[in-house]
Amino acid sequence: MRLRGFSLRRGLEALDDRLVFVVGSPRSGTTFLAGAIGSLPGFVDLGEVAPLKAAIPALHAEPDEAAARRIRRILTVTRRVAFVGSRRAVEQTPETAFVSRAAALAFPEARFVHIVRDGRDVACSLLERGWLSAGRGGGDDAGLPYGAEARFWVEPERRQEFSAASNARRAAWAWCRYVSAARVAPAERLFELRYETLTADPDGTARELAAFLDAPVNALAQALRGARDTSVGRWSRELSEADLAEVEEECGGLLRDLGYLRWC
Repeated sequence: MRLRGFSLRRGLEALDDRLVFVVGSPRSGTTFLAGAIGSLPGFVDLGEVAPLKAAIPALHAEPDEAAARRIRRILTVTRRVAFVGSRRAVEQTPETAFVSRAAALAFPEARFVHIVRDGRDVACSLLERGWLSAGRGGGDDAGLPYGAEARFWVEPERRQEFSAASNARRAAWAWCRYVSAARVAPAERLFELRYETLTADPDGTARELAAFLDAPVNALAQALRGARDTSVGRWSRELSEADLAEVEEECGGLLRDLGYLRWC
């Protein structure tokens, strides 16, 4: 029997707990990178798992051990329902960065890949999408609302400030919080790469990433060659002086630490 291209037998196979969590700020290339890894032989891209994404605000407030049990249940059910079988699942929900310690407890053999992109370019893209913009209605596929309201990842003492901030500052704020959260994953199980390096040297990136994931390097290199560099440095063309000042005021320290902005 087959269902949606997968065999029933595959749904009953033992699951491979060597998951790959692709994390990073939204609009940093997480979707492209997870798709590239998920296209490799023996891997499968789960996309953003909506039940996990919807649960993360509550999971973030729980002790790591309790959150780990819930994360494992959600992703075990997801893999069974999706007939993943013995292939290695790639999970690409950016918010997983905020529960990376719990995810690491849930899956001790999992690996985390953090893709970092210039926060100024990310701010451009977030402003274009409008997800954090004042007056934006609706929500994402996990039922989480868009707009200027403070998210779970906003520092408690700054929640009112977040809602009153400019759209550009909120976009920069999000980048800072996601990047900082992703870097908390266990260091020995974390691979960090730059979007800019990926687009400039996909083959070199593939060699290092394939070694980290124990994945086929040639197939990964071919997949990564699809990355586009046309959006690198878009901030210099698209951000107004006022918006750029807000972005650099909010996240200038992290931009400098990562080498995107020189110390003056």
